[in-house]
Amino acid sequence: MESMPEKINRQRRRFLGTALMAIATTQLARFGSAIAQSNKTQPAALSMMKSGTNKSFSSLKQIDADVLNVGYAEAGPANGRPVILLHGWPYDIYSYVDVAPLLASAGYRVIIPYLRGYGTTRFLSSETFRNGQQSALAFDIIALMDALKIEKAVIAGYDWGARTANIVAALWPERCKALVSVSGYLIGSFKANRMPLPPQAELQWWYQFYFATERGRAGYEKYRRDFNKLIWRLASPKWNFDDATFDRSATSFNNPDHVDIVIHNYRWRLGLAEGESKYDEFEKQLAIFPMITVPTITLESDANGAPHPDPSSYAKKFSGKYSHRTIKGGIGHNLPQEAPQEFANAVVEVDGY
Repeated sequence: MESMPEKINRQRRRFLGTALMAIATTQLARFGSAIAQSNKTQPAALSMMKSGTNKSFSSLKQIDADVLNVGYAEAGPANGRPVILLHGWPYDIYSYVDVAPLLASAGYRVIIPYLRGYGTTRFLSSETFRNGQQSALAFDIIALMDALKIEKAVIAGYDWGARTANIVAALWPERCKALVSVSGYLIGSFKANRMPLPPQAELQWWYQFYFATERGRAGYEKYRRDFNKLIWRLASPKWNFDDATFDRSATSFNNPDHVDIVIHNYRWRLGLAEGESKYDEFEKQLAIFPMITVPTITLESDANGAPHPDPSSYAKKFSGKYSHRTIKGGIGHNLPQEAPQEFANAVVEVDGY
C-alpha cells in the first residue's frame, strides 16, 4: 500500500505527463501546419514591384508551334511551375515586363508569347489564312504548350489574352491548372455579337465599326502607331505612361501580319468575315458559353476606360473555386502593366486554390 506522499507524486507525474503530451501535440500540429503553408506559394512571399521598374526581358526565344513560329519571353527556372501570360490589343508582351520577375522569383517558369500578328511571331507559310478568330488564338496556345512540352499551366491574361485564356480553360481544362482573367468571362459568339447595345455602350466600340470599313483598314494601316496610342489613352485615362513605354510595345505593331489579324478579328466578331472550318467545332462549343470549371480569380480595375462587363454578370460562369477583386488606384485597362504586384499576387494565389 503506497503512502500519501507517493500517491500525490504519482498523480503529479501523471498530470505533468498528460500536459506535456498535450503541449507536444499542439506544437506538432503547428509545425505540420507551418510545413503545409510553406509548401504553398503565398502572395506575401513576392517581392514588391512598382509599374515601370523593368525595361526589358532577360530571355527572348522562338519556337515552331503548328502554323506559327512563336516569339516569346521566358523567365524563371526551367523546372518551375509553368505560368503563361497573354497580352491583348493593342499591347504586347511588355505588359508583363514587371510581372515576370515577380513570378520568376517565386519559382515559376514564366512564358509570355507574342500572339499571332504581334512582335516576332510569324506564320510559317505565306499561304496560311491570316485568321484572328477567337478559337484560332486559343489553339495557338495549346500548340505552344505542346511545343514547349508543358502539360498544364496557370494561364492569365487581359483583353484578347483574357478571352484566349478563357477559351483554353473552357475547352481544354486538363491543360489549365488555374486561371486569372481581367474583366472576367469574355467568350463571344456570332449570335451574341449581333445583338445591339444601348447607344452609350455602342459608342465604346467605335473602333470595331471603323475597322468594319475599308477606310478603317486603310486608316489603321497608315496610322497604326497613333491609333494605338490613342487607344492606350482612352482605355487607361489615369495611366501616365511615357513615350519610351509606348515605344517598346509599338515595335510589335510592325509585324507584317498585324493589320490583317486585327481587322479580321473585329470583322469576324460582327459576322463580316469568315473564319476557318477547322475551328467550327470549337466555335459551336463556345457559342453555348460553356462553364469554366478550373480555379479562377477575375480582376477588374477602377479606371478601365475600355468596354468591359460588370463582374456580377459573369460570376456564375465559373463553377470551380472562384474569387473576384477590383484593383483600385486609377488602374486602367492594361492591368498587369499598371498594377504588376496585384496581378502577380493573383497568379500565385489562384495557383494555391
